[in-house]
Amino acid sequence: MCGITGLFDTQGEHRFGRELIQNMTDAVAHRGPDGDGFYEAPGVAFGHRRLAIIDLGGGHQPMSTADGVVTVTFNGEIYNYKPLRAELEALGAVFQTQSDTEVLLQGWRIWGEGLVDRIGGMFAFALWDSSAQTLFMARDRFGKKPLHYVISPDGRLAFGSEIKSLMCVPDIDRTLDNEAVEDFFAYGYVPDPKTIYRAIRKLAPGRYMVIKRGSAPRIRRYWNLLDHMCETGPNPELELIERLNAAVKSRLMSEVPLGALLSGGVDSSGIVALMAGDMSEPVNTFSIGFGEKAFDESAYALAVAKQYGTKHDLRQVDAGDFSLVPRMGGIFDEPFGDISAIPTFAVCQQARRSVTVALSGDGGDEALAGYRRYAFHNAEEKLRALAPAPVRKAVLGLMADLYPRGAWLPRPLRAKATLRELSLDGASAYFHSVSALPHDVRHALLSPEFRKAQGGYDPADVVRTPFNVDHKLDPLQRAQYADVETYLPGDILTKVDRTSMANSLELRAPLLDADFFAWAFSLPASEKLTRQRGGKAVFKKALESRLPHDLLYRPKQGFTLPLAEWLRGPLKTDVEGLATNPHLIASGVINLANLQTLVRSHMSGAGDHSKAIWLVWVFTTFLAQNASASTVRLAA
Repeated sequence: MCGITGLFDTQGEHRFGRELIQNMTDAVAHRGPDGDGFYEAPGVAFGHRRLAIIDLGGGHQPMSTADGVVTVTFNGEIYNYKPLRAELEALGAVFQTQSDTEVLLQGWRIWGEGLVDRIGGMFAFALWDSSAQTLFMARDRFGKKPLHYVISPDGRLAFGSEIKSLMCVPDIDRTLDNEAVEDFFAYGYVPDPKTIYRAIRKLAPGRYMVIKRGSAPRIRRYWNLLDHMCETGPNPELELIERLNAAVKSRLMSEVPLGALLSGGVDSSGIVALMAGDMSEPVNTFSIGFGEKAFDESAYALAVAKQYGTKHDLRQVDAGDFSLVPRMGGIFDEPFGDISAIPTFAVCQQARRSVTVALSGDGGDEALAGYRRYAFHNAEEKLRALAPAPVRKAVLGLMADLYPRGAWLPRPLRAKATLRELSLDGASAYFHSVSALPHDVRHALLSPEFRKAQGGYDPADVVRTPFNVDHKLDPLQRAQYADVETYLPGDILTKVDRTSMANSLELRAPLLDADFFAWAFSLPASEKLTRQRGGKAVFKKALESRLPHDLLYRPKQGFTLPLAEWLRGPLKTDVEGLATNPHLIASGVINLANLQTLVRSHMSGAGDHSKAIWLVWVFTTFLAQNASASTVRLAA
């Protein structure tokens, strides 16, 4: 795992100074503490920070072919590089190293753009072919590895693993993207391909970009989950174990210490169970525990560790410790509101003391319908089918307006939310269920001036577009696909990448193996979601002989922290000063009077407005941190 940076003059051969590419690369030194490397040619400069995992002596980057014609800077792991290497050697390729990186160089020469269809793993890379005067950049299928880029008006492109590298480039337009700002308050993150900055974009998952010098950039989608749905066999439990075990085995390759994050949930516990069967030595496992029972899963993690004889490292964390909060803005480079990033950072920090690589259970909820909202959505879709849309909108919409809000109640008892969702079409209802803030709260929180400047922009379209895709899908698959296209790369994988790489730790997610995921997604809803087993039904059944029953079938528990108490306690002074913060005032985004009302209500205990206040706090912190380096301007 590494950090990559680069510069490319799309129109000419401007020579970039070493100082600029050095600064860009130094900005992501945490992603690769084992050394740096550079490549410079007329109109091109690459930088690389290395976290050495494979071919420790020979895998230095940027890496070039023996004749110097093709050069690559690469972040990630190619899990099928050995069979690809053998195939390429049979076609005449001559390798100089044992690194998976070199497969990209030789593969490009033989397969060209078709290279990305063959490689399996997690990756973001940029490849320069001097003979064709072409820059090729690609990102993996689910977006596990990030790639940001900006193209200036004069045609000079800069790219990097993280936005902080691009901030080193002079004259970058730092105007905020109004749509991205509203997306943040709608979802709690900025969805791909946007960033918080209007000029900077993310290369979306499953895409590549080709730029031939003198020509316009071309972006192509090379992989879509919907194109890889498949027939499933008569014994899905057995097939699941076989497929997932193959994914786990392929992710055990490493020349440095390796372990697993073990939360005590179904996904990470299942991964550890399979790892234990594939490894000759005890698995290194890492968990964090909280003194507060509501947030603690460590007892379940300990049970799995004992069952499989792992070398278990449990760290007790004070759920009231908010010392990591000020660091989050510098880790993510743009507003990011998922509070679980803090305990994720803590467990990555803990694991890095002993290992360099760790497997995780990320992707299980999206692949096998583990989120509670999937069950609600599936049930609501059945009810929607019983009445025409106009009737639901008129009758149930009115009932939702009249019903009192009960955010403090368990989800099934929040009749207002249920009535509102039943009155909507499926896509709009799903947006309602995944929104960080309800529409009325968001509408009141954003200033009238800001909303007017949006010109009718609706952030729900981010979810509606993939949800309503023209493909034969059942209602559950539509919700899953919407998450794969939005929440998975925008929230989950962003959180995992930034918190792990901030600690120079490589995380691998077997449940996000493309073949396994496509198979799991193809399963009928009745295999993934049942009344008896809840979500991930087939996964739980397949693991019954490998994991404790009470672990498999207990209620799902999130990896979170007591946010409401934080805002009333250690963050109280900051929260009460939000409405007078000069950076927030200057932005013009927030209705300050309504914010003050929410803060007073929360502080008095009259209501829990922690999510809304937290998002404003995160946004304000982002503005303050970035204003110190450059003026952040809100687009008119």
